[in-house]
Amino acid sequence: MENNTSLQQQLLEAGVHFGHLKKKWNPKMLPYIFAEKKGIHIIDLNKTVEGLQETAAALKSIAKSGKKIMFVATKKQAKEIVAEAAKRVNMPYVTERWLGGMLTNFATIRKSVKKMQSIEKMLTDGTFDNITKKERLTLSRDKDKMEKVLGGIAQLARVPAALFIVDISHEHIALAEAKRLGVSTFGMVDTNSDPTKVDFAIPANDDATKSIAIIVSYIAAAIAEGLAERAVEKTDEVEEEETDNKLRKFELEGGEERGERGRRPGPGGRTGGPGGNRGGGAGNRGGGGGRSGGGNRPGGNRPGGNRPGGGGGFRPSGAGRPGPSR
Repeated sequence: MENNTSLQQQLLEAGVHFGHLKKKWNPKMLPYIFAEKKGIHIIDLNKTVEGLQETAAALKSIAKSGKKIMFVATKKQAKEIVAEAAKRVNMPYVTERWLGGMLTNFATIRKSVKKMQSIEKMLTDGTFDNITKKERLTLSRDKDKMEKVLGGIAQLARVPAALFIVDISHEHIALAEAKRLGVSTFGMVDTNSDPTKVDFAIPANDDATKSIAIIVSYIAAAIAEGLAERAVEKTDEVEEEETDNKLRKFELEGGEERGERGRRPGPGGRTGGPGGNRGGGAGNRGGGGGRSGGGNRPGGNRPGGNRPGGGGGFRPSGAGRPGPSR
């Protein structure tokens, strides 16, 4: 609450609350008008603070996503203020003249920008030394003229995501092109303008230099904050990626080391170790059935070994016993 109060005080001191004469008002601005004093409408600063904070939050989100926001202000009292603010946050701007088709015919505008950049390149690489003085003068004049109009959008590679406009009535061509392409629009709206023409309206005095300066500075600060958060997120992503790569590398090296350990011969596979060349139990031994019947033993040639029936070795055969009496 204190922040809002201090912001309202700053807006009041900057004269943001002064509107146009009553006879020039737009009836759609009625919800934003606080009162009338000496034939001049007074803007409700509570509405101004609400619109300013909503606009700042939306533009901060757009800047954080990495998209471009174009500043448009061709009014004499707003040119320098808007140009400086846009340069501070590295955003495109138009402060001299809005060329028809700057958005809807963007491909042609880009050709003019490339022509201007090629002339600048000729200045630096020494090509100007090989042409006549008249040609040099003509190219220099063309470059100055294009730079004046297109210098603010030289680094703009595609149509911007949003437009911030000072005085939407004065910049009606830019507003119409943005609406046609579906580009989000934000603007300072005075009591003589229609606030429904823009997506986010900031009811404020768009004629006084101080009023324009305080609004544009607040917006530029919000955009700068969004860009700073984007840079922090990028840094965090890079650090996370580096950490993941280190972990993967560590895991791979650990896996290779474990694999080398697994390939080393174990205790049972050592040459000359216990059981290393054994044939698995009694594999090389002659089994019980593989013995030669005690052929090497002395009992192998005992008499009785050839007796029929394989009876006891020293017992007489059963034929010598007296049979049972019938």
